[in-house]
Amino acid sequence: MLKQRIITALVLLAILLPAVFYPRTEAFDVVALLLVAAGAWEWARLNQIDSTGALLVGVSCAGLCIVSWVSGMLALNLRLLWIVVGCGWVAAGAWLLHSGVQRWATVPRRLRLGSGLFALWAAWLAVVQARAIGINFLFSVLVLVWAADVFAYFAGRAFGGRWFERKLAVSISPGKTWEGVVGGMAGVMVCAVAWRWLDAWGQLQPASLYTHLGNRGTGFMVLAVLFLTMMSVVGDLAESLFKRSAGVKDSSALLPGHGGVLDRLDALLPILPLAMMLVTI
Repeated sequence: MLKQRIITALVLLAILLPAVFYPRTEAFDVVALLLVAAGAWEWARLNQIDSTGALLVGVSCAGLCIVSWVSGMLALNLRLLWIVVGCGWVAAGAWLLHSGVQRWATVPRRLRLGSGLFALWAAWLAVVQARAIGINFLFSVLVLVWAADVFAYFAGRAFGGRWFERKLAVSISPGKTWEGVVGGMAGVMVCAVAWRWLDAWGQLQPASLYTHLGNRGTGFMVLAVLFLTMMSVVGDLAESLFKRSAGVKDSSALLPGHGGVLDRLDALLPILPLAMMLVTI
């Protein structure tokens, strides 16, 4: 399993890094589009769509992204879209975590399918526009999610059950703890302060997400970073809820040793549009 994870990670990096650092953004846009289309295929399968239908859903998602691309949507200021998507994620996340797995299963399949496709499409638009802002900005958003996950894991292993009697969401993901959430927040906050200092010291351009937020005041940056970290947890828990409802461990086996594409994108789906919302409003 470990060997598979390492090999898959190396292959992904060999594809993603050249696309990210290529001078023109089109290469990254295409790679992101393929990942989102694969995520849409997985989403259809999680909602009990047959093989042919799932393939059509993936192709439709790719087509929607392409239409947005050729119509010039990527160059537009999508502030209103980010506000709608961001508020939608907050409301949907609260409802999902409150209602639980059984309530999600009662939602009409078409509504589930459509909301997932909309979230994937919005995430693609957000990550493409983040890359258009600059590599430093893009990585600062991605690292927020990775840091939250890594620090939460180690904090949960070290302190889980010591500070809080109740776990985070036992019925959805029994292993997650509030200690992990606190550790993730602390880790991301350290990352934000360090990255903002590096921006100023190295005069990095374009500025990172943290410098954009810090320009409105340190208090705003702290609140925004804590909010984004919490929403990354919501994205992770939401995907766990979807998989538990479907009765599967992974969204697919597309990435050997890692599960599926949605297993890797879950926390990014809300964070990408929310980050764009915070820097554009």
